[in-house]
Amino acid sequence: MLTGKQLILATKPYAKETKWKSWYYTLSTVAILAGLLAGTALLPFLPLRILCSIMAGLVIVRMFVIYHDFQHHTILYQSKAANILFSAFGIFILAPASIWKRSHDYHHAHNSKLFTASIGSFPIMTEQKYLESTPAEKRAYLAARHPLTILMGYFSMFMVGMSVKSFMSSPSRHMDSLLALVLHFTMGTLLYIYMGWLSLLLVLIVPFFIACAIGAYLFYAQHNFPGVTFRDKEGWCHDNAAMASSSYMEMNAFWRWVTGNIGYHHIHHLNSRIPFYRLPEAMDAIPELQRAKKTSLSPKAIIACLKLQVWNTEINKMISLREGRKLTYAVQPTNRRRARVA
Repeated sequence: MLTGKQLILATKPYAKETKWKSWYYTLSTVAILAGLLAGTALLPFLPLRILCSIMAGLVIVRMFVIYHDFQHHTILYQSKAANILFSAFGIFILAPASIWKRSHDYHHAHNSKLFTASIGSFPIMTEQKYLESTPAEKRAYLAARHPLTILMGYFSMFMVGMSVKSFMSSPSRHMDSLLALVLHFTMGTLLYIYMGWLSLLLVLIVPFFIACAIGAYLFYAQHNFPGVTFRDKEGWCHDNAAMASSSYMEMNAFWRWVTGNIGYHHIHHLNSRIPFYRLPEAMDAIPELQRAKKTSLSPKAIIACLKLQVWNTEINKMISLREGRKLTYAVQPTNRRRARVA
């Protein structure tokens, strides 16, 4: 059974792109997205416009995963044309390269570590740390992980988190974040002035709302799922963080296309240089990768992921605060009986 460095080395043959495939998947996705946005703006029938708007949101998710691969230097590395295209897309999606790559690289280097900064990921508190926090710290922590924060990802995570906060923290370093904000407000204003509120809603707000909500949830559930493991810095290692702390999200063919195979997230964290279109190939070839911890997009699985709030160090498990209170209640009577005997 392959483990540790041997498992990582076994994935190395799949960490090679086929350049024409990278360009094909990139340009075909751009073309589909452009066509759907054009249909949303110009088609004469409202039901078709609504359908195009929803589908555009889904295709933005796919394009973001491809952008994400480019930022990992996984595909089209050192291509000037690709750099221009993806830099523009990063601004378009409110995740400019200057902030996305730095925060996401930090996430890969620290995934599943307790007691580290939550840069590029959702914050994780132990139950004890949460109980010792101030009311304001508790509210901020729960707000960051709240289902509404994920649902409203367009505003909460991308517009505010990625663009506003990064620009305010370092204006000179994140001018592209300001450019992204200006672009979105300009697009919204022009759509409203020249095409009306319905076009503003369908061409801009609905696609981005859908794409960012799905993207935010995928990122959440890939590291916050029943069975996930977290460790302190001393017990952390790269392969365990990939296999025990990153999920394999089972999806049908349609959702695998929409999400650019990002559901094979454990493999991506094991070796981020594997192109998105080769992740299923690696999984099929290496039996150890097929033993991944799983989740899915079923309502039951989504609810189970969203209920998780804190890490309990006694049972090594992510739990809800309600479960934590039940565990405390179950232990306290035993302690009282022991005190009476003593």
